[in-house]
Amino acid sequence: MTEPGSALLVRALEANASHTSESVRAVTAQLIREGALAAGARLPTVRELAQHCGLSTRTVVAAWGELRKEGLIATNRRGGTVVAALDEIPTGRALADRDLLTGSPDYDLQPDLAPAMLAGLHTDRLNRPGRDYITDRLRDAVVDGWPFAAEAFVAAGGGSEGLFLAVDAAAPAGSLVAVEEPVMPGFLDTLADVGYEVVGIESDEQGALADSLASALRREPSVVVLQPEGGYAACGALSADRAAELAEVLSSAKSMPWIVEDDAVGPLAHTQAPSLGSYFPARSVRVRSYCKAYGMDIRTCVIGGSASLVERAIRARVHGIAANSRILQNALAHLIDDRETAALIDTARGRYAARRTGLLSALREQGVTARSGINSLVVWVEVADEQGALLRLARHGIVVGSGAKSHVSSPRPGAVRVAVPQLPDDTASIAELARLLAEAAGAAHREFLD
Repeated sequence: MTEPGSALLVRALEANASHTSESVRAVTAQLIREGALAAGARLPTVRELAQHCGLSTRTVVAAWGELRKEGLIATNRRGGTVVAALDEIPTGRALADRDLLTGSPDYDLQPDLAPAMLAGLHTDRLNRPGRDYITDRLRDAVVDGWPFAAEAFVAAGGGSEGLFLAVDAAAPAGSLVAVEEPVMPGFLDTLADVGYEVVGIESDEQGALADSLASALRREPSVVVLQPEGGYAACGALSADRAAELAEVLSSAKSMPWIVEDDAVGPLAHTQAPSLGSYFPARSVRVRSYCKAYGMDIRTCVIGGSASLVERAIRARVHGIAANSRILQNALAHLIDDRETAALIDTARGRYAARRTGLLSALREQGVTARSGINSLVVWVEVADEQGALLRLARHGIVVGSGAKSHVSSPRPGAVRVAVPQLPDDTASIAELARLLAEAAGAAHREFLD
């Protein structure tokens, strides 16, 4: 490699200890934005870069793909891969290809599951008869970090499955379920499909509102679903003072409900929120999801808390027949305990926070009202007409979520939901997204009949 830019990039990557696609992307992007790699500079081929830096070609391909999405590099048929001119970057390019709807994680910020799966195979219980509803290794990995002294644990499928399983165990079909709003996309639809009646609980920057919870409890729900970490919150996470207030309200209730806490962010949370399980251990469970942090194919959450409710959850899952694979459970235990994985999760946590803060700041500059909690996986953007906003954005190839789908009653003013994990890092694309959201915020949907 004789090109000056190629040699500079190789030296920078060799000086970086990490060999992930994310580190390759970040190092290259920094050199481009600082001007060290000038516009038009030819970059090494995938194979050349992999050989000189001890990388896999898959790692370089993934990094190059993200840089193309950001408009920082371009690949020509004859000219190879070159640095794009920053003043010519089409800022909208980074938007349409990103998942701003479902909240799928940034795959480059997730660990390689292969070592974890191999670690999951190392057990003398492999293929033995019987069911391990939670393996010893997984229980040992989670117990010290649980927010209250859980009486029992069980592993289930992904976080969405675990949350519904806990609710199903706590509340008979057709009964009333109280949920802290806004909730995870799809959850209200699932509750409605089963036949539950649902009442909403409002929240603010400290978590569920005590007065709103008290109002819901007067209707005697079978279960209350809270989100202490605020994985889909519009404001914040549960504070210790607010937890004490909620505990007092629950203690005064005519009928004490089951308490299910949804921890959708898991290891990605900046701080672990307090739990109502500290006040009511025999009536509470927390459902902790790991898929957003470690990958969808880990497909294992942990439910911990009341022994009675955990036992109900085990029976509710195909009458106790179903149990998660020991391999997956022990693979999850490996990821929880692994230091390299913890370092990558720290990086992901910081990147997601920067993306969330960047969009909120850009929206404020556009005069748009938007909110998000410290751990939230989404940004909520106020709009005059939700349907009009969704259609306006879709014309630009941008698909975001419906605010009404996460509320028992449609919020006023309306809102749309923008997923955080795959937001672009470059300020130009974030500014473009904010501009398009600002335009959509005032759009109206009108139907005409000829």
